Amino acid sequence: MSMENFKKAAEIIRQNPSKSFFAGPKSSDLLEKMEEIVGYRFPPTYRAFLAEFGAGNFGSMEFFGVIDEDVTDSSVPDGVWYTLTERREVHLPEYLFVVGETGTGELYCLRLGKSYTEDAPVIIVNPGVDIAHQEGEVVASDFGAFLLDRVSRV
Repeated sequence: MSMENFKKAAEIIRQNPSKSFFAGPKSSDLLEKMEEIVGYRFPPTYRAFLAEFGAGNFGSMEFFGVIDEDVTDSSVPDGVWYTLTERREVHLPEYLFVVGETGTGELYCLRLGKSYTEDAPVIIVNPGVDIAHQEGEVVASDFGAFLLDRVSRV
């Protein structure tokens, strides 16, 4: 069902070009380079998002992703750059990958695993609080469900 949710969300985005601005499709080679940098494979629905849209926004919701190979001199919505910055500055655990901000200081993160075939839940974390002292509220079972929920609200 998760890839089906992604496909529904992608269709909503495609049907509403005036509400969206995305960096554009990313190649498998670029995605593999970014996975090496991050240290984890991107889960299937997130990888599908990156391959088709890269990163960007729909309405007021920003979706972090991959912009290009430069992950040292970048900015939001570059999810690789943002995640590496959070790992360095606030000790974000390596198994978390930032895919957005809540607007109130917390981050939407994928809780990554080593399996490429399984999708990862999207959780909310507070970067100012030690991850060991927070539960990481699950807001979606995977990125496809997260994306569909968010684009359906606009």
